[in-house]
Amino acid sequence: MIELVIQIVLLIVGFAILIKGSDIFVSGSSNIATILKIPTLIVGLTIVAFGTSAPEAAVSISSSIQGSNALAVSNVIGSNIFNILGIIGVCALLKELKLGENVLNKDMPFLLIVSLLVVGFILLSWDLTRIEGIVLLILIIGYTAHLVYTSKKSKGADFVEKPKFGIGRSIVYVVVGLAAIILGAQLVVNSSSYIAMACGMSETLVGLTIVAIGTSLPELVTSLTALKRDENQLVIGNVIGSNIFNILFVLGLSSTITPIPVNSNMIVDLGLMIIVTILCLIFGKTQSKFDRKEGIILLGLFILYMAFVIFRN
Repeated sequence: MIELVIQIVLLIVGFAILIKGSDIFVSGSSNIATILKIPTLIVGLTIVAFGTSAPEAAVSISSSIQGSNALAVSNVIGSNIFNILGIIGVCALLKELKLGENVLNKDMPFLLIVSLLVVGFILLSWDLTRIEGIVLLILIIGYTAHLVYTSKKSKGADFVEKPKFGIGRSIVYVVVGLAAIILGAQLVVNSSSYIAMACGMSETLVGLTIVAIGTSLPELVTSLTALKRDENQLVIGNVIGSNIFNILFVLGLSSTITPIPVNSNMIVDLGLMIIVTILCLIFGKTQSKFDRKEGIILLGLFILYMAFVIFRN
């Protein structure tokens, strides 16, 4: 009993370190982007999205190395579902989110394509092989290169605020933030695995709920902060970019390190990830925005999904 309490405390501490580390990392990264005058949407799709997804990356990669493959995959699936239903749902409930043409016609369709691709890979043999992982990594490199090229071509773009500090301090923030993320991820993987076994929970359930939501908290905090500053493009860019990063980089690198067998029971969760991605695209295409009504629908679906996952397991 004492050991269980200790592990619960370590889990909370791990999440706290993850969140704070992500905050520091994003601050440093965003400041570097500001100094280089990168547009807000591009910042959201790349630096902020990649930075806030670092906890998912650290947890899934650590899980893969340690052989906790179910946690590696379910963490990404659960995070992607939470990002769309939970984060966009909450933000749309608070304030109308207008969508730009590039997000609607390029980034959101690309997210759907890569989501279908990774599900296709899994259905082929119920695992993610090293070759498939390498393919995913090549795609994230190409996607990032395309965004950088696009940002250089853009003129009159919406730029983020003025730099808060210099390049040297920004680099320190990035390094310290990454170190905190790695440490926090290690604590989360170890403690959540112990708690799952002690309580008779499956790794899949822990990954889809506790770990997925916990590692997505940086995205939620960042999106709410951007919403408060009326930077809607940063909110949408953060969510869409994070989901793309989770699939291509997190699963790509995890399966490249160690091939990941996937439990066939996760077919429902994989299908739901595709469905909510399509729903997100439909909502966006309908009015080129997410309003309060759509926010309520998304949040309602998230509550139903959490109830389904808990009772199923």
